[in-house]
Amino acid sequence: MPGPNKERAYLSLGGNLGDPATSMGSALRMLDADPGTEVVAVSSLYRTPPWGKTDQPDFLNAAAEVLTELSPRGLLDACLDAERRLKRVRQERWGPRLIDIDILVFGERTVHESGLEIPHPRMLERAFVLTPLAEIAPDFVVKGRRLSDYLAEIDTEGIERQSSGRDWWRA
Repeated sequence: MPGPNKERAYLSLGGNLGDPATSMGSALRMLDADPGTEVVAVSSLYRTPPWGKTDQPDFLNAAAEVLTELSPRGLLDACLDAERRLKRVRQERWGPRLIDIDILVFGERTVHESGLEIPHPRMLERAFVLTPLAEIAPDFVVKGRRLSDYLAEIDTEGIERQSSGRDWWRA
């Protein structure tokens, strides 16, 4: 269980430009270096086909579990700061990117603010999110069902677990 001042959050990370594994690893190390946030579990890397806008390179995706003293908005700010430091440019929705970090779940909270919705509104529809998340939290329950149950009902074709192991981000 998290400490008295920390909440458990799950993040989705991805990218398909440059070296996404290096970018995601750097972002996770930046978050872990924050005195109020600790990265406690990271999935393997997964090669995934593009979603939404399909005329672009495959993505690498991963999920991470963090314990944080930050508020949901504070964690989002830390994630956006990591993206900025890694030179993320936001050009088109679902388009190619160096790095993308989304907050999927933050404790038991439901948040509907400008630029921040928790739980992430489309996470249960996306195999590229659920596959790595189910690796680190298969029994996690969202809306009364386990993640692995949602994953069993969606198309996972083309998703390939890489031989990275789960410490790839520490390099």
